[in-house]
Amino acid sequence: MSLTGIRWAGPRALLVELSDLPSVLAFHSRLLAEPLPGQLDAVAAAATVLLKFGTHAEALAARTDVGHVDLGAVPHDSSRDVTIEVVYDGEDLTEVGMLTGLGRDGVVAAHTGQLWIAAFGGFAPGFTYLLGENHSLDVPRRSSPRTSVPAGSVALGGAFSAVYPRQSPGGWQLIGRTTAVLWDIERESPALVRPGDRVRYVAVREAIALTPAPPAAREVNGPALVVDSPGLQSLVQDLGRPGLGDLGVSAAGAVDQQSMRQANRLVGNEARAAVVETVLGGLSVRAVGDQVLAVAGAVVPLEIRDASGDPARCAAMCAPFVLLDGETLNLGEPTLGARSYLAVRGGIDVHPVLGSRSSDSMSGIGPARLVAGTRLPVGRAPLFQMVGAPEESTLRLGAVFTELRITLGPRDDWFDSSALGSLTGQDWVTTEQSNRIGVRLKPVGCVTIERNRTAELPSEGAVAGALQVPPNGHPVLFLADHPVTGGYPVIAVVVPEDLPTAAQLPPGHRVRFTIVDPATLEPHEPAVAGAVSEGTQP
Repeated sequence: MSLTGIRWAGPRALLVELSDLPSVLAFHSRLLAEPLPGQLDAVAAAATVLLKFGTHAEALAARTDVGHVDLGAVPHDSSRDVTIEVVYDGEDLTEVGMLTGLGRDGVVAAHTGQLWIAAFGGFAPGFTYLLGENHSLDVPRRSSPRTSVPAGSVALGGAFSAVYPRQSPGGWQLIGRTTAVLWDIERESPALVRPGDRVRYVAVREAIALTPAPPAAREVNGPALVVDSPGLQSLVQDLGRPGLGDLGVSAAGAVDQQSMRQANRLVGNEARAAVVETVLGGLSVRAVGDQVLAVAGAVVPLEIRDASGDPARCAAMCAPFVLLDGETLNLGEPTLGARSYLAVRGGIDVHPVLGSRSSDSMSGIGPARLVAGTRLPVGRAPLFQMVGAPEESTLRLGAVFTELRITLGPRDDWFDSSALGSLTGQDWVTTEQSNRIGVRLKPVGCVTIERNRTAELPSEGAVAGALQVPPNGHPVLFLADHPVTGGYPVIAVVVPEDLPTAAQLPPGHRVRFTIVDPATLEPHEPAVAGAVSEGTQP
């Protein structure tokens, strides 16, 4: 193994650089078998392994320990042969033909004429990076990622090929489509393609998909909340499912966990109890049985109507209140913030998936998006936990702009001092394309963030809070449902303490970034770009 560098990826994560893919796989296998103290996740990529820790102190200690990892005998999974049928009619097929000089037919011949080896997972569950036998199809990613790529899209990015397992954002070149199911939670092995597998693409004229019968609805009796209106978007969320990045599964969970914890605390729940996360108001729920509720997060008017639909009373934010059997709670439009959290004493008792009740908009894992008529069962109220007293809101949004603290790296050396000045020296505005995956930003003026390198960055692990910069110079701030890996350089990371604030940014809100020291979170101006995240030899 050859370890070539260690970079900070926020105050609680390290990006470990290795010399080649075999070294990555060996290092990654050892840390899965023998995790370092405080290690929460280990995400392998083309030339790096991202290590996430619970605290900055644990990450700091690991920075020394990773250089002394003893690989010994590293186990290897048995590989399989997988065939994927493809209809080659992708939107970017002509462009890829021009970039490679092969033409459309030549691209198809090159794609089907070589063996592809599954190198590692990431980006999303079932999304596996496949490395070909030659470099005839090496093409750059799109200058600006698509906000939506259809499920089953067969794509090229850099030296890799892959299939998008479900609809999601993406910046790879699309050359075809397949009906192969890349990820199925009901299978013994959910991923169709696993690291080490050998994949052959086969060209077909048409792809016929069999539509499985929908699963039988789970009968819900007893106390519940019935959704009369979900508003713009309402999802069941808890603290997420961290530690599954190796499977391409993001942590998900409430994007503003501070507000979620507050709502649960107010009704006497444990912090991990599932709640309803709703965006920009409009949620309406009806009680089946008397319920104790609380709403925290984005400030919204709370109106209660009786069983006949007449206004009965109003409720206060950040305070417990009773919703009697048959009464309806309506959440209005926020006056501050974007996401509100509705907790019910006993928690939302939906079926957990991979250990969590959270809905992951990137992977589709977890409860479905709430719709009118959804019946949410309420769990048993916890014993010996009292309903809380009213509290002050935890929101930190500014009236004119909001400041977010960042630490530089891991790829700030892809940018010069003028780019750092563009990041921190002007206001940025959140766009309407923002969601749980990430906050898309555009400059108030015309100054974008320019790279000082034109090369393609091999895909690598990313953390929540990462500021990824695509070639168009408009950064994307990753939130809870962000892809496990990404191929655009991350110039900086929003500190974990400020992520609840980032999660509450509504469209059109101004943001300013301030560089801080990762240990103290105090303002810090590095002497040169890269000083905070500079790789060190072990």
